[in-house]
Amino acid sequence: MAKALIEAGHRVTVWNRSAERSEALRQEGATVAQSPRDAASEAEFVISMVRDDDASQSVWLDGGALAAMKPGALAIESSTLSIAWVSELARLASEVPDVSFLDAPVAGSRPQADARQLIYFVGGRACDVSRAEPVLRSIGVAIHHVGPAGAGAAVKLAVNALFAVQVATLAELVGALARSRIDLDKAVNAIGATPVCSVAAKGAAAPMLAKRFEPLFPAELVEKDLGYMHNLAMAANATVPVSDAARTVMSAAIARNFGPDHLTGVIRLYLDS
Repeated sequence: MAKALIEAGHRVTVWNRSAERSEALRQEGATVAQSPRDAASEAEFVISMVRDDDASQSVWLDGGALAAMKPGALAIESSTLSIAWVSELARLASEVPDVSFLDAPVAGSRPQADARQLIYFVGGRACDVSRAEPVLRSIGVAIHHVGPAGAGAAVKLAVNALFAVQVATLAELVGALARSRIDLDKAVNAIGATPVCSVAAKGAAAPMLAKRFEPLFPAELVEKDLGYMHNLAMAANATVPVSDAARTVMSAAIARNFGPDHLTGVIRLYLDS
């Protein structure tokens, strides 16, 4: 994402808790900061992309990024986080003089980021979305303004839950077919040709059969997101039993040490002895 911004002509300052990961961006023309505070202090747009609520809090609060932002700057949180924390972060941002806030998580992983094909779900004021759009379009192919701050996080969690449910379901069905001695290549090809098979499920089938589980979306992060989705539902007095079932599958994968692998690796729960 940072590289795309550089290539689009933006002046980019980066910070990463693992300093060596910033070196390639330095060679691309980025300035490497020593702290989140230093990275944010002169920026017009401050974008965070980290693992979870704790990491986000570490960047914005403990690392000083939010407090360091100059008047007129726009904070953009693109991580997949809980709606509770995003709402709190929006409130904290509103207390910083003349600083605006958007939550703008994305659908897509490394290949989509490399191709500038990420899809944004944005929560916040329409005027701030319009202001950020030229920056976000340097990285993404579509920008969906889905409501006020927090709405982006909620929609992203729903998208991830829908994907996780499909992958978990496909894995158990493929496992049952395999144990029934059905030719998996032919079966999956036939299933993929039907209207009931989504593009996402069809895309997940190939790495399952090939047993390639490069961690584009690790099971441990899926489990985290499903936990956030559960909490969102609980706060709204709703239930998400199917999402909760998918979370149980991801937890089982973590217990079998598959957590760092791509979520399609849950197929091993059904194929391995």
